Amino acid sequence: MLMKDQVAIVTGAGAGLGREHALLMAAEGASIVVNDLRGAQQVADEIVAAGGSAIAVEGSIAEMAVGEKLTDAAVSTFGNLHSVVNNAGIIRDAMLWNMTEEEFDSVIAVHLKGTFSAT
Repeated sequence: MLMKDQVAIVTGAGAGLGREHALLMAAEGASIVVNDLRGAQQVADEIVAAGGSAIAVEGSIAEMAVGEKLTDAAVSTFGNLHSVVNNAGIIRDAMLWNMTEEEFDSVIAVHLKGTFSAT
């Protein structure tokens, strides 16, 4: 197992590519802290049901407190932290010239501040 005894955080892991990253890393032996706004618990449950080790921390990675909570959860639950997959991302079906300020702010918050928060 490639990731035996490793602990990883995967942001945006409630669906899509993040979910696949989390499932693969767990299948390779890693203990996973699954993060997303929604769906994190279902993915953690799926990993555990398959014989892996995972916990869920739901919340927006754009919030600094959530980034801190992820690290704290990894260390307090699994005793360490070896890697972070900054997968969380959002898109808005708009181009820059027709994107609202709120849409722009949410994209920047998740992509930039979210990466900062998790790291």
